[in-house]
Amino acid sequence: MPYACKKLAALATATLALCCTALPAAQAQAPSATLDKIKASGKVVLGVRESSPPMAYALGANEKYVGYHVELCERVLKEIAPTARLEYMAITAQSTMPLVSNGTVDIGCGPTTNNLARQQQVAFAVTSYVSEVRMAVRKDSALKSISQLGGRTVAASTGTTAVQLLRRQERAVGAPIKTVLGKDHHESFMLLESGRVDAFVLDDNILAGVIANSKDPGAYRIVGEPLGAEPIALLFRKDDPGFKAAVDGVLTRLMQSGEMEKIYTKWFVEPIPPKNVSLNLPLGNTLRELFAHPNDKPLESYQQ
Repeated sequence: MPYACKKLAALATATLALCCTALPAAQAQAPSATLDKIKASGKVVLGVRESSPPMAYALGANEKYVGYHVELCERVLKEIAPTARLEYMAITAQSTMPLVSNGTVDIGCGPTTNNLARQQQVAFAVTSYVSEVRMAVRKDSALKSISQLGGRTVAASTGTTAVQLLRRQERAVGAPIKTVLGKDHHESFMLLESGRVDAFVLDDNILAGVIANSKDPGAYRIVGEPLGAEPIALLFRKDDPGFKAAVDGVLTRLMQSGEMEKIYTKWFVEPIPPKNVSLNLPLGNTLRELFAHPNDKPLESYQQ
């Protein structure tokens, strides 16, 4: 082959290699419809919960929203949309999916379980918490095990995975479990507080937060073996890989720098407002491993 042809061939090979090398970076920087929307409007809408401490809850009459997931959302948005105004919208477990999927909410900051069914409607960030679904009972209750729920009346919040887990448990024990649905966690806890139900089933971290902020925290206990472990994550609209890459990038840096553990400790170990009571839920091995090796695996992978 003549020298000129060899040189041209080498140049073509180098150019092809460069394009192949650059492809992942180009994909990672794919345009984001959500970020374009935020830029055009000058604001970003955060979906938050009013009564899901320590993950997301309203604090005081001015409805300031705080919590572990609220702070994570704020940290993420400070980096990826630093000039945007943060607008908070109160949502429930039941309204989360439709409001995120239709773009009314740009990022969901409540305690939402990542599962395959929900992935048909929305996308999830890397897992930022792993909860265990257990039950809260009054201190004088004889209930100690999930297996004792047959024939009992139990509270659960509408739209939570606890509802499906209770149905599965009902089949396992071979006895009916009367499930009373509260519209949110505050209403569900009131059912327990008033004696209308025997137990309230929900993620252990949220149960601990609700109890800590109740009128008499010492009057309740979290008991029983877990009904299941669930990956909890921030969520946003589907089919926007650019936005997911941006959110995951910030969360991964927080995890691997050790900053995420500090944020976790602030909300799960140190006293939290409004009553300055500690939940005493130190970082567990499962979540510590996730911080070291972030992933967005759904609930079904935890059940294998």
